[in-house]
Amino acid sequence: MTNDTNDTARRARPRQSNRARGWKIFVRDILLIFVAALFISFMIKTFLIRSFYIPSSSMEQTLHIDDRIIVNQLEPGLMPIQHGDVVVFKDPGGWLTATPPAQVNSFSGAVDAVLGFIGLSAPDSNDHLIKRVIGLPGDRVVCCNDFGQITVNGVPLEEPYITLPAGVTKATRDDFSITVPQGKLWVLGDNRYNSADSSFHRNDPTGGFVPTKNVVGRALLISWPVKHWTWLDNYPVTFHDVGTGSK
Repeated sequence: MTNDTNDTARRARPRQSNRARGWKIFVRDILLIFVAALFISFMIKTFLIRSFYIPSSSMEQTLHIDDRIIVNQLEPGLMPIQHGDVVVFKDPGGWLTATPPAQVNSFSGAVDAVLGFIGLSAPDSNDHLIKRVIGLPGDRVVCCNDFGQITVNGVPLEEPYITLPAGVTKATRDDFSITVPQGKLWVLGDNRYNSADSSFHRNDPTGGFVPTKNVVGRALLISWPVKHWTWLDNYPVTFHDVGTGSK
């Protein structure tokens, strides 16, 4: 009887040991998958695409405050910037007003930090700007002709994406006539009379120009809210005849 009991105990111990080992392997695999997913998300955010939110009304009605956008970070590193692209860029110098950091509790801050790490949140959106590229290096950009249109290299632009005050037909509030230097861009908001863009900053030390190296990437689509979901067009027909200035 005693021998039977001992045999049963010996058989039970391997089963229990195998079961414990199986759980350890399962937990290990879950942790490895989780770490790999975080790493892949981080690499995608760093080199391919990432999310930003819109903090101002300067791009209405194309983009609205708190819209979430997906940004292609291959442009301009591997893909050239084109006329009409909506780009996210770092402050070229004095365009943003310093604001104190928002107060958040430690849990919310930790969650936002993790989401920002993997590219699902954009805690640094307030440190960036978003505008539409109107002038590339070498372009001659002038506002405005007798019809209130901006011209690029002498070609007047029909701009279906802009928002103007009621009864206003002039494409921008301020007149300008500039040639875009090498390595720079001339950018304007779609909400032309409510956008601190290149024309607004034309008398600043930056001259209103944005260094190409400051561009984080091109905005591809609105990802949130769902009712705003759409691809962001760069309107190639508008800029079809513009060509480029001297290189």
